[in-house]
Amino acid sequence: MAGGFLAGCTSAPDPAERSPEPSSPPGPGTAPTPSAARPSPAPPSPKPAPRVTRAATVARYGRMTPTGWGFTAPGVVTKLPSAAGRAIALTFDACGGPGGDGYDRELIDLLRTRKVPATLFLNARWIDANRAHFEQLASDPLFEIANHGTRHRPLSVSGRSAYGIAGTRDAGEVFDEVAGNQDKLTTLLGHPPRFFRSGTAYCDDIAARIVAELGERFAGFSVNADAGATFTPAQVRRAALTATAGSVVIGHMNHPAGGTAEGMARALPGLLAAGHRFVRLSDAVH
Repeated sequence: MAGGFLAGCTSAPDPAERSPEPSSPPGPGTAPTPSAARPSPAPPSPKPAPRVTRAATVARYGRMTPTGWGFTAPGVVTKLPSAAGRAIALTFDACGGPGGDGYDRELIDLLRTRKVPATLFLNARWIDANRAHFEQLASDPLFEIANHGTRHRPLSVSGRSAYGIAGTRDAGEVFDEVAGNQDKLTTLLGHPPRFFRSGTAYCDDIAARIVAELGERFAGFSVNADAGATFTPAQVRRAALTATAGSVVIGHMNHPAGGTAEGMARALPGLLAAGHRFVRLSDAVH
């Protein structure tokens, strides 16, 4: 499921558009499994290059015209490298803002109980509303903290929108969306985040180049597990079980009333039984 609803902070699509739900097996037990062992600490980020300024970004990219718009662009990570073998990267977004400041404790507890690592993309607004949760997540070596933008906006140099969310309007606003939360996370974590995902995961090719120039890898996805936290548990399970070796799975951790936690609890045993292991993006993408 490469597309689907991804806004994570807006209203759900019409239930009539959803696929029929399959029957689901019982959820997993709580015993940790060897194939999902707690990872070693993430490798330190390389020493950052001299900071690119907003003025330099506007001067370099302000007159460029994008040629693409969507979930992929040159440099966007949608699959793990082949050297990762049967690894799967679970990634969960926390969008923040009205309707998006929740904390899915059940999902995080599930990952901790089963010792499944994940990369967590946190928006600046969500961090401000959940500072205590942020500090607990940032101190847990099971998780990697990544940049989900300052205002949760689709990343565009021409003002394109996605799911009714207005995108950044020019190269300067792209810089603000990436660098604002990058600065916040650098201060809080003591090092810059390695990965960025825009609000809705949409970008154009010029905006993706700006992300790279700011020293972060743009993370896309290959499996949409919860359609912006609108899927039922059965739908989440079914979507997650489509993951194969090298998949980057996207879900949401800011909608505790959604089906993400229960659906992932139903899916994890099947993925582990198929011989997959789970990694943070930094464990496989260098």
